[in-house]
Amino acid sequence: MSLLNLAILLSSCAFLFYGINCLVSQTMKDEFVRFGLDKQRQLTGILQLLGALGLILGYFLFPIVTVIAAAGLSILMFFGFLVRIKIKDSILQSLPSLIFAIINLYISVQYYYKIIS
Repeated sequence: MSLLNLAILLSSCAFLFYGINCLVSQTMKDEFVRFGLDKQRQLTGILQLLGALGLILGYFLFPIVTVIAAAGLSILMFFGFLVRIKIKDSILQSLPSLIFAIINLYISVQYYYKIIS
């Protein structure tokens, strides 16, 4: 399995998990209140689920969907990282969002180059 395929598998599974949790978990509801984003929780969960499904659909059928989904997830996680910094979470608490932003940026760029070449 290539690094790119592993990244897609990791990201799609993680965002399926977190997207569902974002919509139904009381812990996630409490976190979004702590972030000051309680009104954006459902939208965030839906975007995470759409991104995960986009990665999967794009992998099997339409590579451009992978580019778009990964870019969207990368942006979402970069803003998640900024929120964590703004509320003064530790670097350990903030790092996962930055790592997922980088992973999805990698996926997006690699798939973009696959399409144009």
